[in-house]
Amino acid sequence: MKSIAIFNNKGGVGKTTFLSNLAAYLTLRLNKKVLVVDADPQCNATMYCMQEDFIEKHYSLDKRETIETFFEPIRRAQGYLQTKFRPQKSPRFGFSLIPGDPKLALSEDILASDWGDMLSGKPRGMQTSFVFKDMLLKFSNYDYIFFDVSPSLGAINRAVLIASDFFVMPMSSDIFSVMAVSNIAHALKEWKRDLRKGLDEYKEKNNEDYKMSPSGTIVDWNLKFAGYVTQQYTAKRVQGTRQPVRAYENVITKAPSLIKTKLVEQFSGNIPGPFKLSDIPNLHSVVPLSQSSHSPIFALKAADGVVGAHFAKVRDTERLYQQISGQLLANIGA
Repeated sequence: MKSIAIFNNKGGVGKTTFLSNLAAYLTLRLNKKVLVVDADPQCNATMYCMQEDFIEKHYSLDKRETIETFFEPIRRAQGYLQTKFRPQKSPRFGFSLIPGDPKLALSEDILASDWGDMLSGKPRGMQTSFVFKDMLLKFSNYDYIFFDVSPSLGAINRAVLIASDFFVMPMSSDIFSVMAVSNIAHALKEWKRDLRKGLDEYKEKNNEDYKMSPSGTIVDWNLKFAGYVTQQYTAKRVQGTRQPVRAYENVITKAPSLIKTKLVEQFSGNIPGPFKLSDIPNLHSVVPLSQSSHSPIFALKAADGVVGAHFAKVRDTERLYQQISGQLLANIGA
């Protein structure tokens, strides 16, 4: 099993759309067993991939199985979740889903306050900080587990990233998305340093490495940068080839050198690349059709409202995710 966070602290870059379509392509076209974890309190992945009747029924329950279920025993100082959790299956995306929950935002304070205990090597801080690692160990029978996260550098995302094997960064084609690269690199360096400090403190106090219970797995910082995509640029045709218009092109051309310096050289390990997985042009009206149909873009049909030129975009999108998934799997050694 390999775990992958789709992460950028810049909002509006199309993380959820990208993640959901990539995970669906791996599931529906490559027959992989995929789990998506909606770790964003806004629950965008859940709303995108599940039908309205599920949303209405599931979230009307006082007792419901969502990502917040994993935090309930942590809050009560009872350790990790011991009961069996049953992910939902997205009818049209095909993958399994741990639904999001707005209540997850309330658990951010626990993760933030217990980080101080982790830095001191205290068991309580270790346990809380590795709650997502415990989740991954519970679902190790999947080929790939994807995390959808909020656009922040907060405690929830920190806990997701210290548990994950890889992260992929979608970028919109604007200067603020490029500027976010430096923020991400700075945060990751601090988290890595602090995590290893806490693990060293624990080992010194207990004369042994911190291990996940009951698996006995020894934890460490394993996160690697696996690539990025630029999204939402407006394209024109030059001698039959689609190219971004100049306003977007100026931003796109600045990104590779910055990403190489800040992310590739510091966080990619021995991944050979290439790290640019693709450029994703503005798909315009097929994205709203995908959202309203709760369907991957590449699986949209006439019954979903696809007409005329939409069909070409649907076919183009399938080829796009074929390219992206192929390069990503190569980068992560799959």
